[in-house]
Parts: sequence; C-alpha cells; structure tokens
Amino acid sequence: MEENNNCDIIDFKEDEIAEEPLEKKQFKKDVFDWVEILVHAILAVVLCFSFLFRIATIDGESMTNTLQNGEKVIITNLAYEPKAGDIVVISRNRENSVYTANVGNKPIIKRIIATEGQTVDIDFEKGVVYVDGVALEEGYTRTPTNLKYDIDFPVRVDEGCVFVLGDNRNNSLDSRSSQIGDYGMIDTRYILGHAVCRIFPFDKIGKIDE
Repeated sequence: MEENNNCDIIDFKEDEIAEEPLEKKQFKKDVFDWVEILVHAILAVVLCFSFLFRIATIDGESMTNTLQNGEKVIITNLAYEPKAGDIVVISRNRENSVYTANVGNKPIIKRIIATEGQTVDIDFEKGVVYVDGVALEEGYTRTPTNLKYDIDFPVRVDEGCVFVLGDNRNNSLDSRSSQIGDYGMIDTRYILGHAVCRIFPFDKIGKIDE
C-alpha cells in the first residue's frame, strides 16, 4: 500500500519573517519617551499653577500706568512676607480663597504703601503721601494723591495688616476708604499673592516695575 502524502510543504525563508528594523523600534521608543516627558511636564505646570502660582487679569484702571486694564500677571504667595512697594492681589471675601472670590466682591490689585506699626499721613492738597513722617518718592503714580474718602489721617497700620493704594490715585478705591476694610486696613491673610511678572500682552512680558 502506498502511503498517501498529500500534505503541502511550506518552505519558510528567513527573509520572509524578518524582525522589525532596529531603527523603527528605536524611533517608537524615542516617541514614547518624549510623550512621557511631555505629560510629566504638563502635570508639573498644572501643579505649580494650582499651588504655587496663579494668573490674575487686571480689571479696571486703578493701577494705571503700572498695569493696564486687561493685562495678565503671575502672582505667588510662596514664602511671601508683605513689604512696602509690593503690588499684591487682595481677596475681599472672608474665606480668602480664589475658589470663592465671586461670592463676595472681586479681588483687587494694589500697591503696599505701609506695613504694621507704620504711620501713614496724606496731604491731599499737595497730593503727597508720608510714611513715618517721610514723604514718599512715587514715580510710579499716574496722578498726585488728591482724592479723599472717609478715612481720617494720620493712621497707624494695625498689627497683621497693610495699607494699600492704587497707582492711579484719583481713580482708585483703596485704604483711603472703609469700604476696603476696617479703617482702610487690609488683613495680610487676605493677600492672595505678590504680582511678580507680566505675561500678557506678549510685547510687555517681564518683571513688573516696583
């Protein structure tokens, strides 16, 4: 009896089952590595801007000419200690939180003129501000300080507080008014951050002059 051997014989050749080129494998690995780095970088930026930095948009003209309406600045409160000359964003809600800022009045941005224990006086006729009896040289102001609200001067800055003014002195609601806080004082706990640099418009990116 003849053996029935009808099975097809397949001749496997090495070049027909060649492995993926080494260059292609390396390219895929490089792409994966770059995607991983990009994801980590994005997460780092998100975390930084959530806990260390915030972006604030200027709304109004109270800080003209230093800051213009619509400009964007980066603020931070990382290891921040308030000092005279700093430009700060201040919450006007009791929780002092950006998440509840819209519940009360909108945050405001002003310049610190004096800190706790210092005495502020203003000659509204001459438009001159004095701190501890010394007239300030305020080249950053748009106008002299002629506008008076309901606070009587001189005033001594309370413990844990600061006294703030807008650079556009005759178009700014600030520590000259009790609407801002008790006797015009700003509790330092309500400072959301110190404005450190401008990021918009792009042709003005950089440190804010103080």
